[in-house]
Amino acid sequence: MLNKVPNFLYKLLLAQYGENITNNIIKGYLEKRPVTLRVNTLKTNIDNIKKVLDMYNIKYKEVKWYKDALIIEDADENKIRELSIYNNGEIYLQSLSSMLPPIILSPKENENILDMAAAPGGKTTQVSALSKGKALITACEKNKIRSERLRYNIDKQGANGINVLVEDARKLNSFLLFDKILLDAPCSGSGTIYLNNEKLEKYFKEELIERSSSLQFQLLKKAVQILKPGHEMIYSTCSILKQENEDNLSKILRNGEVEIVPISKEIFQDIPMLKVEIEGTICVCPSKLYEGFFIAKLRKK
Repeated sequence: MLNKVPNFLYKLLLAQYGENITNNIIKGYLEKRPVTLRVNTLKTNIDNIKKVLDMYNIKYKEVKWYKDALIIEDADENKIRELSIYNNGEIYLQSLSSMLPPIILSPKENENILDMAAAPGGKTTQVSALSKGKALITACEKNKIRSERLRYNIDKQGANGINVLVEDARKLNSFLLFDKILLDAPCSGSGTIYLNNEKLEKYFKEELIERSSSLQFQLLKKAVQILKPGHEMIYSTCSILKQENEDNLSKILRNGEVEIVPISKEIFQDIPMLKVEIEGTICVCPSKLYEGFFIAKLRKK
């Protein structure tokens, strides 16, 4: 089991979490997670989706903390992609962990919201659905090809009121101000590793963590700059390493412009959590159902 984990990653996990928790994380890395989906409430509702799944004898489980999410028990992605509810955008295939940041952001109608690294659009369209399609959303994506994928998913899900901006979010005009910001930052993906992936060693390298951490901090600085005073933002990554999470946050918090808004763990009691260095933030442990994911909520003073 251990020989599949890149040596540098094992050392980082050991230093941060200790042996027992590290071994637990590695077990999570070996899990093949079931298909999970989000019901697109801009087009339909959970009851309609359940009827379709029942009709095809596809078994599913509900998710306690999110009434519009389902865990598919006996069908793979290919089977779900064949269904009309997938092809017409009534559902979106999305990991459970990645549904958390938009929920914690708690978008409302008529708010001016920025998604700083939006492609492929799962969280962007979820933010739209949570605001009943009535928030004004700017979705930023610097890569032109990825921005086309973002536009495709927005159109497919009927998410109106989203303006796609093909721009590096670090270069956004500082005169722009937003009510809420979702910064789901590009990261190493240390929370989403699947150890049986043969290509793991080719792409998951120490430099990736260093490069990601630097980019994340630059994006965080910009986010704080363009967030309205008294308003809130989410910083999240699919990494479980403090270099990309707490270390970046600590540097931002030292500037004194923002403060942590504690995330209530009560509604997320069924989710396996890792210890965090900054109280009020959460870090999901890789497991049978969940990818590793870090989330912090910040308020500009």
